[in-house]
Amino acid sequence: MTFLSILCALLIEQIKPLRADNPVYSAVKSFAAQVEGWFNAGKAEHGRLGWFVMIGALTVPTLLIYLACAHFSAIAALVWNILIVYLTLGFRHYSHYFTSIQLALNAGDTDTARRLLAEWTKQDTTALELNEISRLAVEKALITTHRHVFGVFFWFLMPIGPAGAVLYRVAEYLARAWNEPDHLKNEAFGKFATRAYYWIDWIPARLTATAFAVVGNFEDAIYAWRNFAHLWQNETTGIILSAGGGAMGVRLGTPVENVVAPVVVDAAALDAGVVDIMVPELDTAPGEEPTVRALQSTVGLVWRALLLWMLLLLLLSAAVWLG
Repeated sequence: MTFLSILCALLIEQIKPLRADNPVYSAVKSFAAQVEGWFNAGKAEHGRLGWFVMIGALTVPTLLIYLACAHFSAIAALVWNILIVYLTLGFRHYSHYFTSIQLALNAGDTDTARRLLAEWTKQDTTALELNEISRLAVEKALITTHRHVFGVFFWFLMPIGPAGAVLYRVAEYLARAWNEPDHLKNEAFGKFATRAYYWIDWIPARLTATAFAVVGNFEDAIYAWRNFAHLWQNETTGIILSAGGGAMGVRLGTPVENVVAPVVVDAAALDAGVVDIMVPELDTAPGEEPTVRALQSTVGLVWRALLLWMLLLLLLSAAVWLG
């Protein structure tokens, strides 16, 4: 039933992708804002309490409905699973950005590519060159695919089934929503949501990186993972991007943006009243600078990883059924 649920949800999403402004997502966002308003008094324990309230209010009913459906009808349980997976997956959720950027770069329209990338990443892209646009698009695609597809897969396979998929997607959203905008990033309220999602995503992130390595250049992916993943400020991001980049033979990330590196201050400049901060040169990961071709390589890598997950799930389901 698990394999069939995911397969049907993927097929439905290919035919009818879920819009970003759909009523279900809007309701969850509104509820998260209300919970924050109710509990946010500036302390970490308030964020922890609000997180459990939000998670419980969405996962417990999902699990109870699934158990009720399974008790009365296997078909009803299958339909409920398909609905939940369809709502929590996002394989096509943001793909229009990536596809449009790829088409714009292939046509030589870098201005359009910059504008689309800015809308997608919420970053200033006006000064980016072609390689930088390609790199950011690839990085965003790999992280988004993990969070909207492979992470959902893992938690859907857990004994709580559809409730696990809801747990993962809501935890990922709260880690972002309760630490934005900028003035909230240092507040204690959102710290527990960030930490909770880190542990919830600990195993899925490493499974995603492993899948990228298996379906790509295994040696380079593992080498980059072991030697360069720790250089990212966000450990999970570092694992996925280093393995994904190594699997494609593409160098992702830049020291200035992503690396936690020691800062060197020139003493003479400091005495003169001008602080000159220099980032030490670091060993570079294997691979070439991203180009437009890297976007096509990303599409192939993601699809191969998806097929690998589905094959393993099919074998697991067959083993359970035959056993």
